[in-house]
Amino acid sequence: MRKLIFLGFIGAALISTSCASKKTGVSAGEAQTVRAEVMKLKGEWSISDVDYNKSFKIKPFDEGADINCFVGSTWKLIPNNYTGTYTLNGGGDCPAKTQAITFSVDKFSNVSIKKVGEGEKAKHISAGYMLRLENPTENSFTLVQSVNADGSPMDVRYNFVRTGK
Repeated sequence: MRKLIFLGFIGAALISTSCASKKTGVSAGEAQTVRAEVMKLKGEWSISDVDYNKSFKIKPFDEGADINCFVGSTWKLIPNNYTGTYTLNGGGDCPAKTQAITFSVDKFSNVSIKKVGEGEKAKHISAGYMLRLENPTENSFTLVQSVNADGSPMDVRYNFVRTGK
């Protein structure tokens, strides 16, 4: 009886292992599609507006700045090496700041953004921000960040427009 139970566990383990070992990589066609979407991001951009539930106070990307400080911010994205910068213009209660970043986009259009400090190497940075890329065109795209708002998920939509190549 013990052998039968033991063999049952082994059989279940083999079945679950074989089912879980399906290929999860990216096919050549998927890789080309992802690369084409990422290349649309190349250039200079500005956040034209931010859509979110305005009854909440949001300070994105751990900048200590209100979300409204990001409207009009300029972003330079270089997909060839997945680097870039964003600049908050300052004024009022908004700080003036330029922040170096590194980013990546996976096959599910998830965008990972990491802030890179002066003298830091991106490969040594483990913390970052996960957003979802929506509707990338030659002249606009949206990044969607899911945040916790009083225990419930809420989407913050950063709408970008092209300002330069």
